[in-house]
Amino acid sequence: MPHVQATIPDPKASEAAGKAARKQFPRSQQAHVEFPETRRNPIEILKEQSASRVQELVPIRYGRMSVSPFTFYRGAAAIMAADLGTAPHSGLMTQLCGDAHLANFGVFSSPERRLVFDVNDFDESHPGAFEWDVKRLVASFAVAGRHRGFTPEQRRAINLAAAASYRNSMTLFAAMTNLEVWYSHFEMNQALDLFAASAGGKKSKEKGVERVRKMSDKARSRTSLQAFTKMTVNTDGSPEFLSQPPLLIPIRDLMTPDQSDAVWEMLHKGLGAYKRSISDDRKHLLEQFHVVDVAHKIVGVGSVGLRAWVLLLLGRDATDPLVLQVKQSQRSVLEPYVGRSKYRNHGQRVVNGQRLQQAFTDIFLGWTRVVGLDGNTRDFYVRQLRDGKGSADLDRMPAATMEVYARLCGWTLARAHARSGDRVAIASYLGASDTFERSMAAFAETYADQNEQDYALLEAAIGSGELEVRTGV
Repeated sequence: MPHVQATIPDPKASEAAGKAARKQFPRSQQAHVEFPETRRNPIEILKEQSASRVQELVPIRYGRMSVSPFTFYRGAAAIMAADLGTAPHSGLMTQLCGDAHLANFGVFSSPERRLVFDVNDFDESHPGAFEWDVKRLVASFAVAGRHRGFTPEQRRAINLAAAASYRNSMTLFAAMTNLEVWYSHFEMNQALDLFAASAGGKKSKEKGVERVRKMSDKARSRTSLQAFTKMTVNTDGSPEFLSQPPLLIPIRDLMTPDQSDAVWEMLHKGLGAYKRSISDDRKHLLEQFHVVDVAHKIVGVGSVGLRAWVLLLLGRDATDPLVLQVKQSQRSVLEPYVGRSKYRNHGQRVVNGQRLQQAFTDIFLGWTRVVGLDGNTRDFYVRQLRDGKGSADLDRMPAATMEVYARLCGWTLARAHARSGDRVAIASYLGASDTFERSMAAFAETYADQNEQDYALLEAAIGSGELEVRTGV
């Protein structure tokens, strides 16, 4: 058998690629954003997204987005993707979160039952230019800072902190081995140390540490058992989901008996396909549970209207529950600008994007495809509804704490990108000066201005009756 000469990676070639990208699209240009006269109407983009959703739930989505410019931003990933996707970029590609705003980071339990901080939402995950995620993240801090009433100086410090953390962290990851990057993660005890050492007075530090402790304690309590206790009722000795319309509607209240029987049949087919997407050991564990009830559940802001189901499974007995979420997946908002996904199933796209970017993933994470009662084929991904998940209280977070949180998000996003992209090239592009973070901070405030204008268009569309809205849900 002939000897094949292995090609040894050359970090110098990656460094050169990063510097070449910097010449083609200077870091200072990252600050600029143009909104041409031909810019797509944001309301039309939202309507286009709503066309394939459950129509009765779309007014709830608009209602949640209409609460404030910040909630609007959370649901406006497609609008920002249209703005970024048609503008110049670095050309340095990596697997993106696709919706990397600050509320899409949080706490999770690793399979070893340790609490870690990581990216949360991967519905829009797709390859793209690395700075698109960074811009989505930093602009979210600008929008949230305005929502909290922070001064321009406070917001600038927070924006700079997020982008500088990303740049400095990518530099560190560029010097690591592949395995070191892959094993890197941020545990919550490290977060406690970070907040304890943060800038600000003694009381500010103490409050920051206390908030992290409360978030960690809450996350530890958010398990399938907690979801089971909160979302179910015991009827004639058998547990079943509570009826809390429109947020949670059991299948028995949603459909006729004949329709329910058809859904149960589809469910078993879908679970069969789902089991093929997980490893044999986890399939063995899952097969020790059996499904006892199904309900439709509304989740998130931007996701409202997508089909999302929760499954109640029991193991050894009624004290051994598992609650799985089955959530519809559609094409990423990034696909029109960077090409179709290589995955035929969008659930698989979401799952593999998550596995690439997260340090630890849910042991039950997988995907399936289901033909609905209407004859339409839809893709879904499956995960535990709650598995030690927790999030920061952004509505009460003071500026000093948010600055530390921004640094934590910046590190986490850099780690996610370093796992799948050319981290050496990205670090080379970012360089050693503060040019990148200053550009990101400036971009963030400009985009926050545009977000407020787009939010005003939403309010006008609701006021005129163009969009039907349902609030308080």
